[in-house]
Amino acid sequence: MTSKHITISLLLLGSILSSCNDKDKEFDASGTFEATETIVSAEANGKILALNINEGDILKEGQQIGYIDSTQLHLSKLQLMKNQKSILSGRPDINVQLQSLEREKASAISDRKRIEILVKGDVASQKQLDDANTKIRVLQSKIDAMKSSLSTTTSTLNEQGGGVGIQLQQIEDQLHKCNITSPVNGTVLTKYSNTYEMAAIGKPLYKIADLSTIILRAYITGNQLSQVKINQKVNVSVDDGKGGFKTTTGTISWINDKAEFTPKTIQTKDERANMVYAIKVKVANDGTYKIGMYGEIKFQ
Repeated sequence: MTSKHITISLLLLGSILSSCNDKDKEFDASGTFEATETIVSAEANGKILALNINEGDILKEGQQIGYIDSTQLHLSKLQLMKNQKSILSGRPDINVQLQSLEREKASAISDRKRIEILVKGDVASQKQLDDANTKIRVLQSKIDAMKSSLSTTTSTLNEQGGGVGIQLQQIEDQLHKCNITSPVNGTVLTKYSNTYEMAAIGKPLYKIADLSTIILRAYITGNQLSQVKINQKVNVSVDDGKGGFKTTTGTISWINDKAEFTPKTIQTKDERANMVYAIKVKVANDGTYKIGMYGEIKFQ
């Protein structure tokens, strides 16, 4: 090889090394993408009669995707409804119960008026009038006592019926929880249970995450900490598969106030610069970004 060829080769090698160094310096931080994952668990006991999801399905908040056998709960509800009806049907009709006494009182009042007229004409004695007044007072006392007794009975039965009503509300809540619905918008990441398997309260059914906004957890040094702040815009880049990068804008949503892998003794500025802090950057996801994918950050 001639000296000219050697010189050209060295220049090319130097150019490549310089390019590599520039690429390494192109970004301020790097990390991996993650998402807020939610593990949805069963809220009822019983056999899973339907669970219509597959990994990768996109679900809407409140969307029903299955249900757990609720036969026994339904039967319990019917029994409670009959019990409540039986209890409330035993409430007395106060007006009907008092009708006879009210008629007797009305007759006594009529008699008293007649006696008052006779007393004024000296045809009846004062004692007859006093007896008429006493009879009215006795009848009124009986009416008051019966009203009190019937009201107490009615109130007691209403309370018993209300207690059954609360039990019915509990059954309704349990029946509602037999319906398996998605608590959030998102993509099914993992399916843990299948149709016809037994479910128990707290047993995981599937894992879901909202991938419309994904998070890049990156790491910066202590020296870079002063360059970042919450809601700051940064450039986020990922490999485009063609030797280049796809870049978008993200927003810093969190900065850890504690360093990771902190040395036991921090004495010099250089040592402090080696401390690593985690930050989270929110990025709108058009489907490009996946959990676990590597990403790079450049401060704007």
